[in-house]
Amino acid sequence: MLDTTKSKQKSADRTLFLTFLKTTALAVGICIAFLATPVRAACNISDAKLEEAILQKPELRDPENRYLVLDLRTLRDAAFLLWTYGLVNDCERLVGNIKELIASPSIGRRGTSDEDAVDQQQAASEPLQQRLGKVKGSRGTLNEGPLVPISALDPGLLVNEIVGAEVRTSDDKIVGEVRNVVIGTKDQKDYVIVASGGFFVPGKDSLVVPLLSLVIDRARTSFFLPLTSAQIKSVPLMPDQDYLWLDDKKWRAKNDAIFQSLVSKTPRIGETSAPAGDRK
Repeated sequence: MLDTTKSKQKSADRTLFLTFLKTTALAVGICIAFLATPVRAACNISDAKLEEAILQKPELRDPENRYLVLDLRTLRDAAFLLWTYGLVNDCERLVGNIKELIASPSIGRRGTSDEDAVDQQQAASEPLQQRLGKVKGSRGTLNEGPLVPISALDPGLLVNEIVGAEVRTSDDKIVGEVRNVVIGTKDQKDYVIVASGGFFVPGKDSLVVPLLSLVIDRARTSFFLPLTSAQIKSVPLMPDQDYLWLDDKKWRAKNDAIFQSLVSKTPRIGETSAPAGDRK
């Protein structure tokens, strides 16, 4: 009886010992795994103290350096993107560049005078033509709903819902993407600047389209002009890239009159009042 009791005790001790070994091994394994996991180093974008510098440095508040301030904020946003992608070293280098520009704003005026080089670099920012062959759009699909006039939208549009969106004709052919928005102040006439010749087409040819000439699909993904692809050819191109046409009342009146004339001759394309809460 005594031997049986001792045997049971030894078995229990052995089980307890094995359990201890397993627990210890598991804990050690977790520690090793934790230590082996790379920890993202800090790239403290706030160290650049950009906004503080803008408030404190008269140079950065100088109207001549307005674009430098915009560029610095763009660089700061780029540093944040690098950090989110785990490119911490690159983020830190960019923060260092920002600090350097803050310390010596005159560096921003040392740009190259080589116009060919500038043109080459700017060309890299132009979107390439999208070769998807999508001449015909998606109008006519099941349950798509009627198009909505801009003036009837509720809630209204955000700028980022407009810029970059495609604009199509009443026969659902591509016109181009919206490149810019002009907000009317004194005369309260708003325009969208639409690339001419297709979506993601390089080049500067654009149309000046009165904003209220547009209608939009219920998904808020595509704008439409109440003009056919044949009529759109009679619309003049934006005369200059520096927006000097904004002060040319004669040109604007002629451009606006063309849209009014063409729109009045074109059948409306399924407009209706906008349903509330359709924004995605």
